Amino acid sequence: MKIIVCLKQVPKNDSILRINEAGTWIQDRDLTYEINESDAYGLEAALQLKEKHGGEVIALSLGPQRVQTVIKEGLARGADRGLHLDDPAFANLDAYGLGAVIAAAAKAEGFDLLLTGLQSDDYGFGQTGVIAAELLGTPHATIVMDVQSESGTLRVKRELENGFFQWVSMPSPAVLTIQSGINTLRYATLKGIMAAKKKEMKTLDAAALGLDAAALAPRMAFRKLYVPQKSKQTQFIEGSPSEIAAKLMEKLKNEARVF
Repeated sequence: MKIIVCLKQVPKNDSILRINEAGTWIQDRDLTYEINESDAYGLEAALQLKEKHGGEVIALSLGPQRVQTVIKEGLARGADRGLHLDDPAFANLDAYGLGAVIAAAAKAEGFDLLLTGLQSDDYGFGQTGVIAAELLGTPHATIVMDVQSESGTLRVKRELENGFFQWVSMPSPAVLTIQSGINTLRYATLKGIMAAKKKEMKTLDAAALGLDAAALAPRMAFRKLYVPQKSKQTQFIEGSPSEIAAKLMEKLKNEARVF
C-alpha cells in the first residue's frame, strides 16, 4: 500500500500572533512552527496501516524551505520518503490552489491512499483534501476516525453529529481527511532521527508538476484582519417589575436578538 500523507507546517499554539503591516494576515517573523495537529494523526494512521499491510509512507509538505523540518519529523517518525513542493507560485494559495498542487503531486507519484488532516490550525478551511479528491477523480471521506483495509477495499469510520458514526466502504485509490485524536501519536526516537538523515527528500516545483502558475491564482483573499475591540456598556431599566420585564424582553428580542 502506497500512502501519501500531507503535513502542513503551522505556527505553534503558544505563539504570540501579531497582525502584519498590511492587515491581511499575521506576521511570520519570530514564529515557531510545528506539524498541524490533525495531519500528525493522519501520519500515525498511515504508519499503522503500513505496519499492518506493508507498503510505503510518503510525507508531503508544501511551502518554503522551512517546511522541510516537518517532512524530516515525519521521516523520523517512520515515513519512508519525503516530497517538498516549493515554488514562488505556491505562495498565498487558497484552498483550491493547495488542492490542485497536492493533486498534481499525488497523481505524478501514484498512490493507494492520500491522507490530509480534517482542517489546518491556521486557516481552518477544511476543504483542501476534498478539492484534491475531486481533481483526482477519486472517492473521499471526511472526518475519519478509523481506517481499515480489507482485500483491496477501504473501510472507514466517519464522525457524525450528536455522537453518531458512519461506516463507509470505498475502493482505492481514495482521499481521506483525518480527525484529531483518533490514535496515540508516536514520537521520533534517536534511531528514527538518525535514519531520517539517509532518507530521500525530493523537491518539486510547478514546472516539474506540469502546473501553470497563472491557473493557481487565488480565487479568495483576506481583505482585512483585526483584533476585536473589547467594550462594556451597562443600561439601567427603571419602572415597575412588569414594565422592567417588558422592556428587557424588547431589548433581548430587538437589540440583542437572542429570541
